[in-house]
Amino acid sequence: MASLFRWAKTVFRRAPWPPLRFPTTSFDIISDAQLLDEEQFEEGFKKGICYPVNIGDVFASKYQVIGKLGCGVTSTVWLARDLQTALETFTIPRPDGDHTCLVQKPMWETFRDIRYLLPDGLFTEELLKASLKQLFLALDYLHTECKLVHTDIKADNLLSQIEDNSILDAFTKAEMEHPSPRKTVDGVTVYASRQLQVPNFFGESVLSDFGSAVRGDEKRNHDAGPRIYRAPEVMIEAAWSYPVDIWNVGVMVWDLFEGKHMFNCNDPDGKEYSTRAHLAEVIGLLGPPPLDLLKQGVRSSEFFDEDGNRIAEMPIPPHTSLEESELRLEGKNKEMFLELMRGMLQWRPEDRKTAKQLVEDPWLIME
Repeated sequence: MASLFRWAKTVFRRAPWPPLRFPTTSFDIISDAQLLDEEQFEEGFKKGICYPVNIGDVFASKYQVIGKLGCGVTSTVWLARDLQTALETFTIPRPDGDHTCLVQKPMWETFRDIRYLLPDGLFTEELLKASLKQLFLALDYLHTECKLVHTDIKADNLLSQIEDNSILDAFTKAEMEHPSPRKTVDGVTVYASRQLQVPNFFGESVLSDFGSAVRGDEKRNHDAGPRIYRAPEVMIEAAWSYPVDIWNVGVMVWDLFEGKHMFNCNDPDGKEYSTRAHLAEVIGLLGPPPLDLLKQGVRSSEFFDEDGNRIAEMPIPPHTSLEESELRLEGKNKEMFLELMRGMLQWRPEDRKTAKQLVEDPWLIME
């Protein structure tokens, strides 16, 4: 899937527009010593994974590039004007490999960035509910219609649509009056990214970055997901599929709503992350893993004996159960929230609720 999303564009739509003429002078030249986004991924950049876009370019006869918003491992994100109003995907043919472009509505920053704007850096109950509803709808579509597992759900990959067009006008004006700094690397122009202003209001939440997505109807057992969000079946290298995304969401909720990781996974021997530490923390929260799950794991024998007893020299942290966790919620509201969490955090993948079931969770629809 990574090759399908090497270059993504964010487009804002209005009535058809004529192309703008952007300045070709009066911009700052960036020193060769200062590495820009694409150059951080040196190997891919040299191989031409990033398509050489120039501000002002028009693609598919209707998308005019306004400026660069950022760059990731598998895509560069540009803001563009849709001269004809449409959302789609299109392909730019090149001798060294075609570039498939994903056209989306304009997005602001990630959930991680939104946290910095919130009191105490925590999602409110109302914001969390609205965000999770939209995330589960996205996952239901991804799992059932597209047959894909995202595998990399985290605050960095959840965005908010922009419904405040004033910041898009401001972005365009800034590029016209103060052209983006740039440099030339091997004949390719590389631009500095330009940030969007904070919108006065946000649109719906959107799941992004499908560079690590895989087919869900083909089970596999390789590593997947952010390390502290990895599902149990991934840790023991058992076959996994769609339910890894559900576990992933459950653990991420703790970061957004409680402001701390559910699992830290730090090994006493100094490792930043270790599977044995991670498994010990999960046991501390959920109790011992079921034997039938362990028998499916390639790595289970590193941590458990044939009867499911732990053999890894790693103490169980003094965790409490989900029910005994200190939370910001109280009473019936807390119990309903924990029921939602229990639907996602189960040892066995088949015991977790599906995204479709979670969309209708009582806590999410409670006023």
